[in-house]
Amino acid sequence: MTAAAAASAALFFVLWWMLQAEETPWVPAGLAASVVMLVAALGRVVVMRRARTRYARDQDRQEWYGRTTSGRAGNRGNGRANSRSASLHSAALRALQKQSAAVDATDSAPEAHRELYELCTEFLAGAEQASHSPGLSPEGRLALRAGQERARTLQKHHLLSWARASALAFTREAQQRARLYEKVETANRALDCIDSALKVYPEEDELNRSARAVREFITSSRIAHWVELAERAAFKGHYRRAIDCYRDALFFLTRDGPDQDREAGAERISREIELLRARLVTERAIGGSSNGGTLNKSRRS
Repeated sequence: MTAAAAASAALFFVLWWMLQAEETPWVPAGLAASVVMLVAALGRVVVMRRARTRYARDQDRQEWYGRTTSGRAGNRGNGRANSRSASLHSAALRALQKQSAAVDATDSAPEAHRELYELCTEFLAGAEQASHSPGLSPEGRLALRAGQERARTLQKHHLLSWARASALAFTREAQQRARLYEKVETANRALDCIDSALKVYPEEDELNRSARAVREFITSSRIAHWVELAERAAFKGHYRRAIDCYRDALFFLTRDGPDQDREAGAERISREIELLRARLVTERAIGGSSNGGTLNKSRRS
């Protein structure tokens, strides 16, 4: 994927330089670079699926071998099959650890952590099934349990890494959005990633803190949106509309705002509402007096 990213970047700049005479040279260059990245991503998915299929085929073949040797050689054959099964799981665990180290060493995409989490889940399911085999020796059972503990550690690490990286990417994307509904929609995608990890590890403090931070970002974006609309309306002299916008901001602040900022923010917005109401009263009084003066002049004439 790193090589594909470098190739797509090089292709983008080369095509941009070649198409400088065009009006928008970056459009075809960007499309070509996107095609390169898409092909690389699809190829990576195909490779991972083949690896999973090969691992499942090896497991099925080993189970078939264990059943056949059990029928032919009795307990001796069972011992050999179980020993081979334990060695197969040990090799699979070493492969998982190697892939985990490679993903952690590079700045991989969040989906790489998600795929490793799923591979750890599949490994744990196979190891749990193998541990219930009646012919498994005590040494093999202990080795399987030790491998399961290491796989669980990798499983948690990569799920948390996926949730952290995905939530951070979606939050940064939400911060760059201009419209409120786009900010909220993108931030909710970050919340979905965190919530899916919380279903597996509900007591994880890091996930709970991240979820609170994303929710506070959504609330602050809504409040900032309505406050900005209120300030624009007040600047144009639409005081009643400004009051309504401030009330909407106050609603989101009192409902979803952080406790430490709720009181100060509510007091600030309430003060602005009172000032706008005073301006409304003054405007009405001035309008009434001017209308009265005009009426008196008309009567005198």
